[in-house]
Amino acid sequence: MNDDVRKYVYGAVTVFIVGVLVWVGIVFVNACGFSLNCRRGELPIARTPVPTLIPATLPAMEMNSSAAADPDKCHVAAVDLMGAWVDAGASDTEAFQFVDVDGKQCEATFDDVKPLFVDANMWYSGSRSCRSCHSADVAVSSAQLDLSSYEGIMAGSRRADDTSKGTDILGSWKSSLLYQFLTETKTDVPGHDNALNSGLMVYAGAPLP
Repeated sequence: MNDDVRKYVYGAVTVFIVGVLVWVGIVFVNACGFSLNCRRGELPIARTPVPTLIPATLPAMEMNSSAAADPDKCHVAAVDLMGAWVDAGASDTEAFQFVDVDGKQCEATFDDVKPLFVDANMWYSGSRSCRSCHSADVAVSSAQLDLSSYEGIMAGSRRADDTSKGTDILGSWKSSLLYQFLTETKTDVPGHDNALNSGLMVYAGAPLP
């Protein structure tokens, strides 16, 4: 290869390399500017004109209305209130007595107990109401048990149809099926989660004179 051909080849290679470098430089500057961190290549972040995260400076909300202090009612553990109602005969009209956390003798009715069966977010934050699974339609209700009304509760579980009676779930409180299902045998069932051991305190009934 003579000198003229060698110079021609070297010149062509040099021009090619320089051209590639110039082209890469133009592309980089166009995309990233003259900064080596290339922040212009990052995706834009959408921002709102006002903050969307507010510091949690307010007190936590109560789980349910029954947790609000009421000087005219008695303060009692929900499990003790339900147990006193069951052991007193579980009437829907007659008053039953219980002792609250302050040692006061108190009196309540089924109306004070019913929210424990029918209200959501009662036993703990996010808890479902008992009647969401144990509805009046025993054909689809879990355990064929209706906890949406007094009549349904008293009719028991494993009922053949809406008009028949099933297995008593009350009886004596600590040995009742209701107590056992909520504290021992069915804690893995969604909605049970050891509800009676949740520590729920309620305001219910009224102090006896």
